[in-house]
Amino acid sequence: MPELPEVETIARKLDPILAGSQILSVDLRWNRSLVDLAPAEFTRQLCGQTIRSVSRRGKFLCLQLSYDQLLFHLRMSGDLDVKEGAYLPEKHDRLVLGLSGGRSMVFNDTRKFGRIWLTTDPSQVLGALGPEPLSDGFTSQVLLDMLHHRHRQLKPLLLDQTFLAGLGNIYTDEALHIARLHPCRVSDSLTGQQVDDLWQAIRGVLEEGIRRNGASIDWVYRGGDFQNHFRVYGRAGQACPVCGTMIERILVSQRGTHFCPNCQPGKDG
Repeated sequence: MPELPEVETIARKLDPILAGSQILSVDLRWNRSLVDLAPAEFTRQLCGQTIRSVSRRGKFLCLQLSYDQLLFHLRMSGDLDVKEGAYLPEKHDRLVLGLSGGRSMVFNDTRKFGRIWLTTDPSQVLGALGPEPLSDGFTSQVLLDMLHHRHRQLKPLLLDQTFLAGLGNIYTDEALHIARLHPCRVSDSLTGQQVDDLWQAIRGVLEEGIRRNGASIDWVYRGGDFQNHFRVYGRAGQACPVCGTMIERILVSQRGTHFCPNCQPGKDG
């Protein structure tokens, strides 16, 4: 699933291309991708609007239109791209928007889990999301207060989008390794220094992921190379780059989790 760096990479690529484009036609090819709006109404409302900007909130792509916001959640296999010239839809395309300038914006989603919203009030979709981990307001003290007000294992808590927006399996495993914290460590047991280490690790690994255009580990991610710099994720049985201990893979809340048993000591710290 695309995480914050992958979605941010897509948004940064699309914004200068799409800004100012008018939507001339709507071809919704999989009605179930659409949430809370009838296909005919979706088409009627969307046609004629201009795309003002493309941004990101958590793992959502947010297209600011003339009057509404068009939101995409890519889920497992979704991808958003722009095609130049005449475009013939492909098998897994779920939405094709014909744009001014002879371009098409295409939402392709092989597994059909991705979702689309058209709304005048994006808070109805995004309002439950937690803080943005790269925002100025997300400080080490804020994270400490958040962690100490909960009694949960770190890995599932960091994956909870209502707690913190944008993290998924990859960047959570990487951040916990950098911070030398076991994924099953209980959130309210962390010291102030450990919280600060985790805060720095989260921001650092996300910034590095964005710098490297995300991780290209599936057919839907384009051009990133962060996968070549993973410390633990997907490296079970290989040597930890810090200490040489073999990296292990365990299940934490039914999620595959990679960690170094030497660098990240037992869950009780």
